[in-house]
Amino acid sequence: MGRLFGTDGVRGVAGVELTTDLAHALANAAATVLQAKTAIVGRDTRPSGPELESAIVAGLTAAGVDVQIAGVVPTPAVAYVVTQGADMGVMISASHNPAPDNGIKFFAADGRKLDDALEDDVEARLGQACLAPAPGSVDHVHDKVVSSYVEHLLATVPNRLHGLRVVVDCANGAAGAVAAAAYGGAGADVVLINAESDGRRINDGCGATHVEALQAAVVAHGFDAGIAHDGDADRCIAVDATGAVIDGDAILAVLALSLRDQQRLADDSVVTTVMTNLGFKRAMSEHGIAVHETAVGDRYVLERMHAEGVVLGGEPSGHVVLLDHATTGDGLLTGLQLLSRVAGTGRPLAELAAVMTRLPQVLVGVAVTDRAAAMSSPDLVAAVADAERELGDSGRILVRPSGTEPVIRVMVEAPDEETAQQVAQRVAAAVASGSSG
Repeated sequence: MGRLFGTDGVRGVAGVELTTDLAHALANAAATVLQAKTAIVGRDTRPSGPELESAIVAGLTAAGVDVQIAGVVPTPAVAYVVTQGADMGVMISASHNPAPDNGIKFFAADGRKLDDALEDDVEARLGQACLAPAPGSVDHVHDKVVSSYVEHLLATVPNRLHGLRVVVDCANGAAGAVAAAAYGGAGADVVLINAESDGRRINDGCGATHVEALQAAVVAHGFDAGIAHDGDADRCIAVDATGAVIDGDAILAVLALSLRDQQRLADDSVVTTVMTNLGFKRAMSEHGIAVHETAVGDRYVLERMHAEGVVLGGEPSGHVVLLDHATTGDGLLTGLQLLSRVAGTGRPLAELAAVMTRLPQVLVGVAVTDRAAAMSSPDLVAAVADAERELGDSGRILVRPSGTEPVIRVMVEAPDEETAQQVAQRVAAAVASGSSG
């Protein structure tokens, strides 16, 4: 059996891989490892959420933990409220995954996700139930958590959003609980779409991974911008007034310049992943901003930020971390900071995002039986060397094994789409040839 925890907690099909028995055991074990006396529990809108919530609360109270149930709230809301005095936080969500999936994320008292060592300790304690002499108590605190979180968000906004008209896609997830109060409270004229609360259509053709509906709504309403979140609202993708997509790289570029202008960009540096577009790196170089690169995953971005003393980091997917205000990726915080930059400069989002020119990027996944063997095959090594010589300084190639599937991923960036496609297909063919050999 492989490691239970992935790059963002425990995730799987609810009732199949992620059962109530497992949820109960995980919560009980985590409470013991963290020596928690108090906990905040939140969830997104998925139909499986309430049942998993009950199991987790039972596991926590059996360990003597006093539990505050936040109900449907964004993941970053749980992370924030934990820092206000709880010993641990639990978020029930599978983020951008479809409705049948669910997941469990744990936060320590500092509002940060558990590191690998703590997760391993939790796994090691599974099946060793901790029954406290006196069970913990349970309180329902949804309104209190929402108001505290929104108040926190609004306090971070340097420029009011008066005059801005914004469409917000809530992905039929947790953002629906707070988006109107957050963006409207900051002064924007807000229209919400995909704000259903039953969770059956969470992330289904909507939100940060499917922005077509948001693009259409912004153009149809003649609004200034659109903001898309995912199921648990820790991501933010934007669209400008024309409907053009502003991805995580472009958002990060805009925020980097904003923080630098405010003299708040520590060490004039940002942290990104190996998947960040070369156009972002070139733009930052032109403005004298250093880029630290790390592995794919917001937890690795966060670890590198702490190691380097950097306050801004993120991924193309829209996970953006602003350490001055949050301990984890926060989609609503990111959206507010982006719109505040628009309001403060009086420049449209499209103009601000033009700070970087995105190179055409092609991603290809090749199924293999042995990732290690495929990565070391002579065919692949030769194909990558040829591609690097062809692209030179005008592009780049990245070949890496998937962390969750028997797949080798090929990413190519080039000056034009045709070149990127051709190079990617040649390298993908080499992966397939080496794997079959």
